[in-house]
Amino acid sequence: MTILGAVLLPQSPPEHLRAVVRVAEEAGLEELWIWEDCFLEGGISMATAALAWSERLRVGVGVLPVPLRNVAVTAMEIATVERLFGGRTIWGVGHGVQDWMAQVGARVASPITLLSEYTEALRALLAGQRITVQGRYIQLHDVALDWPPVAAPDLLSAATGPRTLRLVGELADGVILTSSTSVHGVHEAVARIREGRAGVGRPGNHRVVVNVVTATGPDAAERLRADLRRVGREDLDGVGVAGDASVIAETVMQYAAAGAHTVVLQPTADADPVEFVRFVAERVRPLIG
Repeated sequence: MTILGAVLLPQSPPEHLRAVVRVAEEAGLEELWIWEDCFLEGGISMATAALAWSERLRVGVGVLPVPLRNVAVTAMEIATVERLFGGRTIWGVGHGVQDWMAQVGARVASPITLLSEYTEALRALLAGQRITVQGRYIQLHDVALDWPPVAAPDLLSAATGPRTLRLVGELADGVILTSSTSVHGVHEAVARIREGRAGVGRPGNHRVVVNVVTATGPDAAERLRADLRRVGREDLDGVGVAGDASVIAETVMQYAAAGAHTVVLQPTADADPVEFVRFVAERVRPLIG
């Protein structure tokens, strides 16, 4: 069954979070996703608050940019949240937007190498292992968590290009695809991920999460075009959806048929975040198998 989620855009001030969580919990939304974009809101702090204000809602963090965070600190934070809230969080990491990483002096020469070293170390620490790593970017000596998670959580990673997608297939438990991804793009991403998994003999399913820009209500098509134009994506074919609940549900099912396990609907910048979450949970969710 397809999992349906919604994003609280980080352009919304943090004080809006509680109302969004309340509606998501009451309306039965499966997953609420939080982004950690520079220089807006902290993903772990927002996720922790959302978990504290809810009882069953799952919260996705997509994604923590690895150049900004020492891997041991990230492991400590994730382990703490996992022990406090019983595995209701989905964790994503990524190599970050390179322009933003340059702004804070964290840009590296090989983002792919950093993501690879970081993901391997983070997985080992969350599994309760004691590790020593002497990599190009990650250096750890005899490090282990005193309070590892009771069960190591799945670790997802953002990816776009073929090389990163193959790497994510090799190392991570799932992939987070950006809202620039069309239905055809999901097909292609799944193929690259399978190549990566086959190359290292990894068994089991690989979770595919895709974000989809969504507009509904008056002038939905124009509002969608304006939102895509704002982020330089107006020339991408098959990206985003505009229409009523039935049109949006049909698009969600197309993404699911292409290989997405979770479709996260992303509101346009002008949308009311509370009403958008209510719409997704109460109007779109019942139409999806």
